[in-house]
Amino acid sequence: MMQNVQDNSTRAQEDLDTEFQSLFALLDELKEDMVTKIKQERAQRTYELQAQLAACTKALESSEELLEAANQTLGMANDHEFHQAAKQIKDSVTMAPAFRLSLKAKASDNMSHLMVDFAQERRILQAIAFLPVPSTPEIDLAESLVADNCVTLSWRMPEEDTKIDHYVLEYRRTNFEGPPRAKEDQPWMVVEGIRTTEYTLPRMKFDMKYMNFRVRACNKAVAGEFSEPVTLETRAFMFRLDASTCHQNLRVEELSVEWDATGGKLQDVKAREKDGKGRTASPANSPARAVQSPKRMSSGRGGRDRFTAESYTVLGDTLIDGDDHYWEVQFDRDSKAFGVGVAYRSLGKFDQLGKTSASWCLHLNNWLQVSFSAKHANKAKVLDVPVPDCIGVHCNFPEGILSFYNARTKQLLHTFRTKFTQPVLPAFMVWCGSFQVSSGLQVPSAVKCLQKRSSTASSSNASLP
Repeated sequence: MMQNVQDNSTRAQEDLDTEFQSLFALLDELKEDMVTKIKQERAQRTYELQAQLAACTKALESSEELLEAANQTLGMANDHEFHQAAKQIKDSVTMAPAFRLSLKAKASDNMSHLMVDFAQERRILQAIAFLPVPSTPEIDLAESLVADNCVTLSWRMPEEDTKIDHYVLEYRRTNFEGPPRAKEDQPWMVVEGIRTTEYTLPRMKFDMKYMNFRVRACNKAVAGEFSEPVTLETRAFMFRLDASTCHQNLRVEELSVEWDATGGKLQDVKAREKDGKGRTASPANSPARAVQSPKRMSSGRGGRDRFTAESYTVLGDTLIDGDDHYWEVQFDRDSKAFGVGVAYRSLGKFDQLGKTSASWCLHLNNWLQVSFSAKHANKAKVLDVPVPDCIGVHCNFPEGILSFYNARTKQLLHTFRTKFTQPVLPAFMVWCGSFQVSSGLQVPSAVKCLQKRSSTASSSNASLP
């Protein structure tokens, strides 16, 4: 400790010397600039006065002949000759340079505009002191907001502090409500260099139920204490793809799926089991699954032959039995066939999405004849809309509403209105193609507004309940 005191005090003194040298250098530079301005002003005025003096001198010298002629005229006795000479002298005086010169100085000798008053600066310099430790910020929950997978956090200082340079925000995910616990599996993530008392974390993936936040203020020298941590709910629909029960021709990697004619999925599972990585596909091993959801499906049902034949299907692993949920899927536009929607858990192993009463979907067919349609119970409605490359799915389970959107523009593509008689699962199919799912998303504000406006309107697909 004694050695640290010596080292830290030496470092502080060196930093102080550096700051004062910087201040001295700035004052010397300002002084040099102001002295230069004074010298320039003096040189300009001196030049103007010297030029005026030279002009007067030259005019006086040119008047010597005129003075000599005047003296001679005074000695004339003939009145007529005198008057004639006097007239010539008058004309010569009128035309003489000295007659037209002004004796008023062209430059002033007053230099008062170059005076300075350093009284205010002197008071500022006398107030120089060591930087205090910044106060602790207070997070304003009333002004903070969680929406559209963004978190806007607002805070304030207990009193104004002009010495604050920036703020540091830290956050971490958790599945536990209430004050942050001393020990958490998730690390604190850091955002530095925040210049205002509000910050928005954009495009977040909410794969856990809550987030902890804390913030502290920093000046040029030291950081203050962290604020009292707060916890905000980040409710979103988080699921994974059930790799253990998908069609054997689908290769599933986390939330990505690729069709493999060689039955790559089966080979991939065996390879994972062999090198000890097989359990990474289990949701229980994800940080997001620290608290297991009671809605999560058991992976034991069906095994690898859960779907077969031409039912190139993969389901999500989390049941939907209440509230409203939203997810997105981006697919390869060159896929020969692609479908996205929801299905009952009872969907048969040979059933294709949309061809039975147990599933609802949007289906893109690029094979032989191109079509984009909504399907349910083996009925199809062709959609006269451009096919987006990313589709958003909104399932309002209590109201029996399943809507599909262009995920980029939030244009409504189609809405099913039905009454779900049992929980549903996110469902996907692909043939000769691939897709990528985005989960952990909140229902976008634009989607909520569109649903609210259309809640009283008639269904756009009365033939497809």
